[in-house]
Amino acid sequence: MDYNLYDDLINYAKEHLPEEACGLLAGEEEKDGTRFIKKIYYLENIDHASDHFSLDAKDQMEAVKDMRKLGLKPLGNWHSHPESPSRPSLEDIKLAYDSKASYFILSLMAKNPVLNSYHVENEIYEKEDLRIVSGDYYY
Repeated sequence: MDYNLYDDLINYAKEHLPEEACGLLAGEEEKDGTRFIKKIYYLENIDHASDHFSLDAKDQMEAVKDMRKLGLKPLGNWHSHPESPSRPSLEDIKLAYDSKASYFILSLMAKNPVLNSYHVENEIYEKEDLRIVSGDYYY
């Protein structure tokens, strides 16, 4: 993921504190499974809660239409944890229905935000490799 997308994600999530911010991830996927996030969709948390989120179905459909128009693939979703670590909560795990999706979780509980990506299948989660790219460098 490009550093500018990462920076925008953090800023958006901070602007929506104390609520969880949320949205969808779109991009490209190589044959070897490597994914490149090209666009982040910022959607309303219709629950307006600090400990969980729900995406509006109409907003999700609009985002998917835009992905198709741009030739991008839906790669997963993201949300923030304003007051907890960057790992799936029990609710996150139970609601992770798509085993092909990446689940980005951004923790804002410490001074420095922490973003991790997870694969969830059969209520078991595993951390995915996530690289933030800036020019020729990655973090």
